[in-house]
Amino acid sequence: QVRLVESGGGLVQAGGSLRLSCLATGQTFTTDKMGWFRQAPGKEREFVASVAWGSGVAYYSDSLKGRFTVSRDYAKNTLYLQMNTLKSEDTAVYYCAAGGSSNLYRDPQGYNFWGPGTQVTVSS
Repeated sequence: QVRLVESGGGLVQAGGSLRLSCLATGQTFTTDKMGWFRQAPGKEREFVASVAWGSGVAYYSDSLKGRFTVSRDYAKNTLYLQMNTLKSEDTAVYYCAAGGSSNLYRDPQGYNFWGPGTQVTVSS
């Protein structure tokens, strides 16, 4: 079992920045990738970014690449999401996820474990 806990969400003005963190504990050796997804009210869960845990290769949503940067601290079992130039449409609950061996880096089905989520609200 892997436990994920997100932090760093909050209220920010449009154009501002936030950095989310996700700490993974437990049997993290069973996972080979971690990612961020988000879900706005009334919308489906959406892929944001992910990283292959061993190599550090990152994957991004085409619409968010350039504003968001995903990174990981291998030694600390922590995943980060740096979000810049935030817009009101970025308002959502952001979820951290971890998954085992599969190539589904952008698909929620590729992830076995999920954090409770952290709210990000961008005011215009």
